[in-house]
Amino acid sequence: MRAFLASSIGVATAAALALPLALTSPALAHQAAVTGSAAPAAPAGSTQSLPLEPVGPAADRTPRVPGMSTSPRLPETRGLSARDVKTFSLVGVVWDDASTQLAGRVQVRTRSVDTSAWSEWQDVETHDSEHAADLDTAERGSGRVRGSTAPLWVGQSDGIEIRVQAEPGGRAASGGLPTGLRIELVDPGDASHPQTDAKNGTPDNSPADDDDKGELALLPGMTMEMAESSSANAPMAPLGAQEIGALNKADSTADAVLADGSLEAAARPYIGPRPRIVTRMGWGADENLREKGFVYTSTVKAAFVHHTASGNNYACKDAPAVLRSLYRYHVVSSGWRDIGYNFAIDKCGTVYEGRAGGVAKAVLGAHTMGFNTDSMGVAVIGTFSSTAPPKATVDSVARLTAWKLGLFGADPRAKTTLRSGGGNLYKKGSNVRLNVISGHRDGFATECPGRLLYGQLPPTRTTSAKLQGRP
Repeated sequence: MRAFLASSIGVATAAALALPLALTSPALAHQAAVTGSAAPAAPAGSTQSLPLEPVGPAADRTPRVPGMSTSPRLPETRGLSARDVKTFSLVGVVWDDASTQLAGRVQVRTRSVDTSAWSEWQDVETHDSEHAADLDTAERGSGRVRGSTAPLWVGQSDGIEIRVQAEPGGRAASGGLPTGLRIELVDPGDASHPQTDAKNGTPDNSPADDDDKGELALLPGMTMEMAESSSANAPMAPLGAQEIGALNKADSTADAVLADGSLEAAARPYIGPRPRIVTRMGWGADENLREKGFVYTSTVKAAFVHHTASGNNYACKDAPAVLRSLYRYHVVSSGWRDIGYNFAIDKCGTVYEGRAGGVAKAVLGAHTMGFNTDSMGVAVIGTFSSTAPPKATVDSVARLTAWKLGLFGADPRAKTTLRSGGGNLYKKGSNVRLNVISGHRDGFATECPGRLLYGQLPPTRTTSAKLQGRP
């Protein structure tokens, strides 16, 4: 399917023209009053990227690392000894070639800023390549994409120790590791800090480019990139809105008609009530990180449910910081154009806007390699292989899919056909019959979204369809 790139100017112009119309809707006018229009300062953030060093010989290794062999004939091992670093909250490992797998074990220990205590050794999920852009897309072929592990949220820390040991008989006969291994230490920043540059949190004081950008009156503290992202949600919310309010089923249908610009949406009666959605501005996305413009696909035929595999050691109040870290890890460390997921949901059930381009639109994500076209990716923040997802979270997956799939006429209980872009389960070009609400593992051989979250998908399909009002 052909993807469409929307320029910053085009989106901004369209939004400017749409905003006055938005306020003619009672529901939307109420939303404008609720959210306000002040633009908050975007948080600073930074990424420390440290190359991993050879570790050995075996006699020099610390035997307390669980699962690490001390045999004289060890596979290749790299790491860093315990050291002080600048404050960070999320870790991951990257390497040069995105097509190379890290066959081995990654473990980290971190030191808490609050208690100065070192954590136990924690495993980092090594197989994350399936969360990525499709192979033949511009995003994948940008030359910036790197191989990466799943990220791990560790909370505010100022010390790190890491060991990466190749699996015996892995990628190379010698049990080798990918080249260019680095550990990424991500600081999500604080909402009280100003807008930053793309990588290391220095203020961006460059003069604004005013050419052909007069259509939008920027709010105080708002950059053109922030306006571009925010205006993509017009007319559902005013420029600078930190959230898009919930609507009941009737108002959601009326809102869809208004946003569509025609009466076509009225012919789709099965649109679920819109959930409250925290916008990118609401969770503090640094819009200077992502590529300019948006890429769209033709429609949304399916929703793939994921877990972030970043651990469950976060409080709901920390979810915006977790999202800022995931976003920075995807863009700065992994080389993607934006955060990969279209939406995220935390353990309290709050829904967040993911990849920029408009929550009601068919934004092309990078979440399910081979099946990003004509689909959306919903990531539940956490790891659900052996931990059950909270009921509030599962309920939000049902509400979100009832609304978003309804906008495109999709029945959550049905099956649909997607064409594979290539992966480890279906060859490129094959037509694959999938559930409209699928787990990541349905399109790619992976553990995601975790056994216990995956087990919640059958009842979620039923609930989502009921919310749409289907018989």
